[in-house]
Amino acid sequence: MKYVIRDHEAQPDSPLGGKARALAALRDADLPIPAWFVVRPEAFHDSLTACDRAALETGDGPAMRRILEGLRPSDEVDAELVEALAKLCPDGAPVAVRSSASDEDGAQHSFAGQLDSFLFVPAADVAAKVAAVWRSGFGERVSTYRREHNLGPTPRPPAVLVQRMVRAEAAGVGFGADPVSGRRRLAIVSAVFGLGTALVSGDADADTYHVDLDGAIVERAVADKRIAHRAAPGHGEGVEAVAVPDEQARQPALVDEQVRAVAVLVRRTGRHFGRPQDIEWAIENGKLYLLQSRPITSLSTVADPDGTINVWDNSNIAESYNGVTTPLTFSFARRVYEEVYRQFCRILNVPEAKITASANVFRHMLGLIRGRVYYNLLNWYRLIALLPGFQANRGFMEQMMGVKERLPDYLIGEMLPATTGERIKDHFRLAVSMFAMVRNHFGISRQIRRFYGRLRNALGEVRPDLENHRPDELVAYYRNIEVQLLTHWDAPLVNDFFAMIFYGLLGNLTRKWCGDLEGTLQNDLLCGEGGMVSAEPAARVRALAEAAVKHPTLSAALRDAPLGVVRGEIGSVPAFRDLYEEYLDRFGDRCLEELKLESPTLFDDPMTLMRSVGQLARRLAEGGTPVPVSQEAAIRRAAEERVRAALRWRPMRRVLFGWVMRNARARVRDRENLRFERTRIFGRVRLIMLELGRKFHALDLINEPRDVFYLEVEECLGHVGGTGTTTDLRGLVAVRRAEFERYRQLPPPSDRFETYGAVHEGNTFKGKAIAEQQAPDGDRLKGLGCCPGVVRGRARVITDPRNATLNVGDILVAERTDPGWIMLFPSAAGLLVERGSLLSHSAIVAREMGIPAVVSLAGVTRWLRDGDLVELDGSTGVVTRLAVSGFGEPRA
Repeated sequence: MKYVIRDHEAQPDSPLGGKARALAALRDADLPIPAWFVVRPEAFHDSLTACDRAALETGDGPAMRRILEGLRPSDEVDAELVEALAKLCPDGAPVAVRSSASDEDGAQHSFAGQLDSFLFVPAADVAAKVAAVWRSGFGERVSTYRREHNLGPTPRPPAVLVQRMVRAEAAGVGFGADPVSGRRRLAIVSAVFGLGTALVSGDADADTYHVDLDGAIVERAVADKRIAHRAAPGHGEGVEAVAVPDEQARQPALVDEQVRAVAVLVRRTGRHFGRPQDIEWAIENGKLYLLQSRPITSLSTVADPDGTINVWDNSNIAESYNGVTTPLTFSFARRVYEEVYRQFCRILNVPEAKITASANVFRHMLGLIRGRVYYNLLNWYRLIALLPGFQANRGFMEQMMGVKERLPDYLIGEMLPATTGERIKDHFRLAVSMFAMVRNHFGISRQIRRFYGRLRNALGEVRPDLENHRPDELVAYYRNIEVQLLTHWDAPLVNDFFAMIFYGLLGNLTRKWCGDLEGTLQNDLLCGEGGMVSAEPAARVRALAEAAVKHPTLSAALRDAPLGVVRGEIGSVPAFRDLYEEYLDRFGDRCLEELKLESPTLFDDPMTLMRSVGQLARRLAEGGTPVPVSQEAAIRRAAEERVRAALRWRPMRRVLFGWVMRNARARVRDRENLRFERTRIFGRVRLIMLELGRKFHALDLINEPRDVFYLEVEECLGHVGGTGTTTDLRGLVAVRRAEFERYRQLPPPSDRFETYGAVHEGNTFKGKAIAEQQAPDGDRLKGLGCCPGVVRGRARVITDPRNATLNVGDILVAERTDPGWIMLFPSAAGLLVERGSLLSHSAIVAREMGIPAVVSLAGVTRWLRDGDLVELDGSTGVVTRLAVSGFGEPRA
């Protein structure tokens, strides 16, 4: 036939439209589908005259309405309809006549209820109803729907589905997943008496059933069904509403076996299509029929709440990986975290079987959500749970990581020993691990020395020139660093663990034995330890400024001149040049966002250092004080005296407290120093990868050397070694660059949120605290005091420390800081930071330099503006806004 396609004749490329195409796709699935045929869209065109077709193409409204009102199938089309109907219903049974538009019932748009359908149509009226369906495809409802969904203004004539009518005793819809909650393991069955049009039209409430995967009906709600739709040939759309007898209205429309049968049907349909379906079904004489099927279009935006829960938190990792982070950096960091914490468990004698069983924990310590790095927090707790003494270690870990909100007990419960036997084993393991910890504690100094030896051996004494290295030599160099350092990270790990333990113990002892309820004594005792490499850049910047101030031309160039001019001036002052080169040799890799491989270092762009030195030199020349008078020695002595007074008559406590305090000081100091060595390793990896990027660019594999940051580490190395899965690096970079640029434009995810199931599907990445985007109320804010002292001054809100300046007495206010900010610290009278913990870099360096500081001040950068007069108490963590400025927005 020219215009009619019967169900057994349909092919994948036949012009069937959405509804009929779905039925055709189910032809080989052995599902109970009433027989049908389709009238092609060409039948519409061929039923028009040439003049009518031309008028329709103009889009002239009145002309279109005139043509459509008089439209009927042509004689040739009518003849084919008669023939097809005789084969479909030789007994003369009525049929359903429905639209089947090309984009109807699709995965993105359903067009539900937008086009006309007719039921119980006798054979003599089919041609007229086909014409009515055609007209509905050009109606105002469809035009409005198309505009709202950006589908283009010009509709196409629909194909028309003609299907043998089912005289339903009960009917309804079925969903292969819960479209509201997103639960994929539930099928939803809705049922009414009579035809399903009563449900679709809203004339009748429906019984609703939730059916689990094993067929159990886990929830049921039987409606009061006062109306049913029954056959009414020749009446409107072929149905009419009739009253349901009172004694039947509250009875279920289906028995349980039928509910399960519908659930099985909708799931079979979903399996066939590869996605959950929304079906219409009907039961006639006890037999279940599938009338139509379409995808559930809403599921892509709804996460499955039955899926695996993950809790994401960026507490203090945002200090290291702020904002969007490239694939190269994340792939390297993820690999480092996986390997070093696996080593950590081995160091503490965790059984190898438990380490192997927890492989997934180590692989997923971090996550990348819209290009931003987060802790996969549950896995950090699971890591700590691998160690004995979980309850105590859990608190220490939360303090060290700056976690503001503890996990709910129901999530923690799975990690605790459940039985008496397991608790006994845990105590035994605790004894074994305690022995390992004691051994490691007494050997930590030796371990650190050995680590520094491996570091010197792997990195050498000077920064290498890799320009003449072949790609395979660069890969070998990277693998050597990986073997020598990344897989032998014992000293930093052990030291970090003991820093966590002793810092936590010191806090407990100061509270219990010294009555320090504010938690300030713990920090006061750690002030002025000395020997901390993180404070060294600030001292070197001061020395550079003192050398520059003797040479006004150099000082002015450092403040304002272009890079080439500044370098020329530096070369003309040997004393300054030597100090400058020593700084670069020592701290050239210490830059803003230094753990992001894509970050330019001072070797790439030294202007941040030059401008900072120039500004300090100008203040010196004007007689200003470049650095607040440090009180750390006095603070430390006062804290020690307070401890002596509290423990004067407790000699055993005094001895134990002194031991804990000495270890806390040493471990916190070494933690910060070893983190600097981590910076050097990241700097060397950055150097290798950039050179590899230059080689790839020279080989015309990528458009520019820095494109390498959009590849993962193993993709780079694998391309050289022959283990990569794609050789189209340029194409891969293009896809990733576009995706990550999109992430930069999107609002960032919340600081803490939960996801369910597939992380990137249906989850919103929004936490409970929407208020985190709003400025705090009132004139008082409380954070974590991390270096004592009361300071009053003008707030200087800085979002980007490049070229930023501080005036005498300014209080530096930032969302977060990293080691690259250290050049601003000498000029700050105080420090207020939105993020961070008591062991974050800003807190440690502030204590070492004696700068009163408060961290973990939620919303402080939105609460304060440049010029606001504030007072901070670095002991209690209280910040008070004394007066509001009229200076406007924060400045870089």
